[in-house]
Amino acid sequence: MYIPEHEVRAVLTYDALIPAIRQALTDYSAGLVDQPARTILRASNAEGSRNGWFAVMPVIYGDMMGVKTVTFFPGNEELDPALGLHTHMAIVEVLRRSTGEPLAVMDGRLITEMRTAAVSAVALDALAPPEAASLGILGSGVQARSHLRALRLARPALKDVRIWSRTPSHAERLAEETGVRAASIQEAGAADVVLTETASSAPVLEGHWLVPHALVLAVGATGSALRELDDQAMLGSYGVAESRSYVERESGDVRLSGAEVQAEIGEILSGSVTVPRDKPIVFKSVGMAIEDLTAAKLVLKVLGPVNPRPIKKIKE
Repeated sequence: MYIPEHEVRAVLTYDALIPAIRQALTDYSAGLVDQPARTILRASNAEGSRNGWFAVMPVIYGDMMGVKTVTFFPGNEELDPALGLHTHMAIVEVLRRSTGEPLAVMDGRLITEMRTAAVSAVALDALAPPEAASLGILGSGVQARSHLRALRLARPALKDVRIWSRTPSHAERLAEETGVRAASIQEAGAADVVLTETASSAPVLEGHWLVPHALVLAVGATGSALRELDDQAMLGSYGVAESRSYVERESGDVRLSGAEVQAEIGEILSGSVTVPRDKPIVFKSVGMAIEDLTAAKLVLKVLGPVNPRPIKKIKE
């Protein structure tokens, strides 16, 4: 069974996805998820920023197995808009763990978009102080829009939303579409909660802008040579990751600053780690296959059977 994006969009909601992601992240940190490192290959299709990559992300969780294949081709933004090509595209396959049967293949672009925002919403709920009322967004792309929906759902008190973009007209357009306001990068960076979702190779968020109780949700610039946060932001904050091993391997923000990951979000959700409140918190996510499988299972719950087949006892 193939499930296209418009069918995924019709059934996948943040109301269902956010609590499911919360449980998946808790289970991941508890050692209940079998998830090897993703494999990434450069496409070598072009020079410089137009060079794309292809990644394979397998996982086993509960009664299901899954694998996502995802591509990132930043040059697609420069191609003819009429082609309608996203920079990120993906496919998710779900298989039954007990038999290995393929259950469905579905478009994974929207799943990637929504599960990323859902992870940030879980982190917001767990890490932001109760009095947080302002949200600064650095970036104006797909993730800015999806995060705005998910974060507002998780924390309705975030009324003061400030958007900055390298292209001011993009920030102004998004602000107008969503009923928020465009702002300078310094003002956005001084919000109670700061979302960074750029593809920058050099820091855009400076640590001296952060308020003492700030929560930074760093979801962009995935790659060991890319970064969005400067050394002051990284070294002066308490570092939380969705996966310690993934972030230490794949995040330039961590690798290039020398900052330590002090906890996984799943450890905080389970109560095994308590976060200090005397400094800013940086939550870094790079995306994991368990998040994609969790979202895909919710889609299958509505559009296809997911109940495991009974396994007959082998005669002795």
